[in-house]
Amino acid sequence: MAEAELSTIARPYARAAFSYALDQADGLVHWAKMLQLLAAALKEPVVINALDNPLLTTDAEMALLIDIMGEDLSDDGRNFVGVLAENNRLALLPTISEQFELLKSNHEKTLDVMVTSAFEVSGEDQEKLAGALREKLQRDINIDTSVDKALIGGVVIKTEDTVIDDSVKGRLDRLSHALS
Repeated sequence: MAEAELSTIARPYARAAFSYALDQADGLVHWAKMLQLLAAALKEPVVINALDNPLLTTDAEMALLIDIMGEDLSDDGRNFVGVLAENNRLALLPTISEQFELLKSNHEKTLDVMVTSAFEVSGEDQEKLAGALREKLQRDINIDTSVDKALIGGVVIKTEDTVIDDSVKGRLDRLSHALS
């Protein structure tokens, strides 16, 4: 199934979980953690293979995930897994988790930014970038950095659905495609 289709199908579930979480004390943090753990479980090959078994009933799929999650899954989380299992939507959990995080970030007026650079980004440069983004976007900025020597120079900045590739490697790739 195409990624756009998955997003469209997952959206009502993410919104429902988000709305429910808003009504609870520490609900956003709790639900974000549950959904992240469920999404991680569903990316594991062992779990994928087990859930792909055509002989597994809906109740057995639900029980499998609930057993894996153990105490990390609240009663509400178990009910959510049950609804997804009944509607044959367990595979959507990674997409639901991503969309929940976006809703949470928008609600909290925060933005997670991933900066990948060919070299280590200093704390001072991180602060400058965060300040510029904070001023432009009117949000609190959380910056996470990583180093990728393959970029040769420059940076790649990723946030939500935006990617700014100002790396030497990116420029060379664009030049190569233009010359092809």
